Amino acid sequence: MAEKTFKYVIVGGGVAAGYAAREFGKQGVKPGELAIISKEAVAPYERPALSKAYLFPEGTARLPGFHVCVGSGGERLAPEWYKEKGIELILSTEIVEADLATKTLTSAAGEAFKYQILIIATGSTVVKLSDFGVQGADAKNIFYLREIDDADKLVEGIKAKKNGKAVVVGGGYIGLELSAALRINNIDVSMVYPEPWCMPRLFTADIAAFYEGYYANKGVKIIKGTFAVGFNADSNGEVKEVKLKDGRVLEADIVVVGVGAIPLTTLFKGQVAEDKGGIKTDAFFRTSVPDVYAVGDVATFPLKLYNELRRVEHVDHARKSAEQAVKAIKSSEEGETIDEYDYLPYFYSRAFDLSWQFYGDNVGDTVLFRDSDQKSPKPKFGSYWIKDGKVVGAFLEGGSPDENKAIAKVARVQPSVQNLDLLTKEGLSFACKI
Repeated sequence: MAEKTFKYVIVGGGVAAGYAAREFGKQGVKPGELAIISKEAVAPYERPALSKAYLFPEGTARLPGFHVCVGSGGERLAPEWYKEKGIELILSTEIVEADLATKTLTSAAGEAFKYQILIIATGSTVVKLSDFGVQGADAKNIFYLREIDDADKLVEGIKAKKNGKAVVVGGGYIGLELSAALRINNIDVSMVYPEPWCMPRLFTADIAAFYEGYYANKGVKIIKGTFAVGFNADSNGEVKEVKLKDGRVLEADIVVVGVGAIPLTTLFKGQVAEDKGGIKTDAFFRTSVPDVYAVGDVATFPLKLYNELRRVEHVDHARKSAEQAVKAIKSSEEGETIDEYDYLPYFYSRAFDLSWQFYGDNVGDTVLFRDSDQKSPKPKFGSYWIKDGKVVGAFLEGGSPDENKAIAKVARVQPSVQNLDLLTKEGLSFACKI
């Protein structure tokens, strides 16, 4: 097969690829210089929509409505935008070999793509129970959610099992958001996870207690401290029961699994320096190999605020790291310099009528504050994390845009705190006066 050659190639077609393409468009890219190679069949889109509005019974999000860059309030980049810019979208094409020494990528179909500069934006893939040999994990109606094809299959499953029973395996981001979406579809939901409380990577026990109570009031059955060890299927191969480690057996017409993700770095193993499970980069997302950059989930980068290397799996970082890499590429070509990446970690979620935001680092002592009654229709509460006498992280449920900006500022500025009891009393007002 004939080779195709480009000045710039982005491998991966997720959020980071779309935001990198937009930045190339802003910085100036000539027709035919840039290609995005993606195994997905559609142009880059805002992945968070899949676990939220895509699954709602009414007012559902569908493409082209949530192509990037609408998630950050920008222009929507429909496939026509790429054509107008002369950016080649090479879709439904899986890269199976990457030779960084010869600057060549090879697809599953045997096509070769040459580049001068490569941006690795391969993202993550879901951890599957079948990877661990869990009995019956290949039964029908066991769903995972990462790509739009996964979401389409889940939507069909929900329609086919109207008013049925679902078991959600996992109590993290995906578990919480999908449990809410399934309840909104009037599915009977049980959420199972081995940890002592939900979202343990971020939530304290106090924060988690609120969400577990809220979900229980919405009809979600929460089963903690155990996990799925097997599945029974009917004669059609469809899942019927979930077997738990503690011996319980749950009925299920649908199972949704959200037990984590792993960065897709296999193509580059042994060719680039790695650290903390990702591809090691500098503050401009340059890897150890000249002309190769890595962004989003796969990048382990210097987090300036905390003076440490970190890998961050979140859409906000995917967007911002992609923009930083392209700015670095273009400035380098022009002999100019840009500022180092100075990222403030940010996570958020929306489920039912709830909406929370978190900024900074969740280490050290915690102070929980309430600005409304927990049972109010619009609960507002939050938490600060204090390390070495400074506020290093802040969480807020139900905040206004200005209040969310205030907690972001607190996490960035890291003000000193002498008295934790006083901080508890001041609550949100502490952040709003910084």
